[in-house]
Amino acid sequence: MINKLKKIAKNCTCLTSVEDIYAYCHDTSPEPDVNMLADIVILPNNVEDIQKIVKFCNENRIAVIARGAGTCHTGGCRVKRKPCIILHLSKLNKIIKIDKENLIAKVQPNVVLGDFQKQVEDMGLFFPPDPSNLKVSTIGGAISLNSGGPRTFKYGNTKDYVINLKVVLPNGEIMETSSDIAKDVTGYNLTQLFVGSEGTLGIIVEATLKLIVKPEQRLVTLAYFDKLEHATSAVNAIINNKMTPSTVDLLDKNTIETIEKYNPTGLLTNFDGALLIEIDGNKETIKKEQEDLSNLLKENNAKEIISAKNNEENEKIWRARRSAFGSVAKLKPDVITEDVVVPRDKIVPLVEGIKRICKNNNVTVCIMGHVADGNIHPNFALDLEKEKDIFNKTKDELFELALSLGGTLSGEHGIGYEKKKYLNKALDQNAYKYMEKIKILFDPNNIMNPDKMF
Repeated sequence: MINKLKKIAKNCTCLTSVEDIYAYCHDTSPEPDVNMLADIVILPNNVEDIQKIVKFCNENRIAVIARGAGTCHTGGCRVKRKPCIILHLSKLNKIIKIDKENLIAKVQPNVVLGDFQKQVEDMGLFFPPDPSNLKVSTIGGAISLNSGGPRTFKYGNTKDYVINLKVVLPNGEIMETSSDIAKDVTGYNLTQLFVGSEGTLGIIVEATLKLIVKPEQRLVTLAYFDKLEHATSAVNAIINNKMTPSTVDLLDKNTIETIEKYNPTGLLTNFDGALLIEIDGNKETIKKEQEDLSNLLKENNAKEIISAKNNEENEKIWRARRSAFGSVAKLKPDVITEDVVVPRDKIVPLVEGIKRICKNNNVTVCIMGHVADGNIHPNFALDLEKEKDIFNKTKDELFELALSLGGTLSGEHGIGYEKKKYLNKALDQNAYKYMEKIKILFDPNNIMNPDKMF
């Protein structure tokens, strides 16, 4: 098999040593060791290479995992069936075009999201999806997981900016899911079927993305509260007063204390929680909007308010927020960030429930999240070699709690391998059944990232 694949992929980079393959079998999911390796890692040069390789794998029932930066939190890049190849798409990394007149961009899947955003913004345009790992995560990965981030409340997820996809199907055929036009309701919406499909239906090799005009200015406000329920009440007040911040993020006391312990940035640690709120818009009106926001926060029990006046002060606050995961990682050998969503009025019961679960299981947790859209990320610090069973119990209880509050399993991390056993509990049973049928329709030999989602 290996020799035949190497012959088919003769113009590609092929990695076959254990040491090389091992490096490509990790992601950021909570498994302390890689327990199964791919048979070969192939770095294709172009779409034609991918077609030939995938066609051979389909004919020979060889699993195919398409991989980008490997920042997935749910085991989406891990090998769970043999024989298996990993297609690393690092060579498909070109921004094909940015069309300012039509507000679209055409890109290959391994374009780094942060690099793409910078290039677009230098042209006065904007691609809003903003996952925390944007400096390394790729466009293909963001589409496969429908990544979101702090700006989702105002601007939506990745799905809201994907117009058309070029996909290599499991039989090696090419399919374009739509057209490169912003408005198109011709036929079924196949584009959105592939967004969030986690590589289980085909391999995204090109994407046409929607762009919008870049806001003239952004200003960040950091507000501290004695109680988390006061913070969530303040969010409701903001929304009820017809304000639409680009970001409304929650940080609990443990998160704030941990950031200040390991990456001091001047955060105040004597409060139960804080809201990080970013507004953006026209330079002529944004100062007044920030003043109105501060006044509203004061009326809703904010005890301390820090308002950035320029980009430098914005970045100081954002550096603190973005350092949260790294700071928690210093508490214990492993840190696992989870991802659940509940209705906004259930945020406090969710947070209190997470604290109760972690106290009962003796697990350290720092809680943060995109509170305006109900997406909460508990960051668990533990030693997986000693505490894996405890964490699995904690995770089971977390998902049961979220579902009991009318929530669901994921807002942006996806299902992968880690959450698939919970999927049929979170979905309508008919929906689950038809999702399985869709998988079989597209991938009857189950070669595309098998054992993920279903």
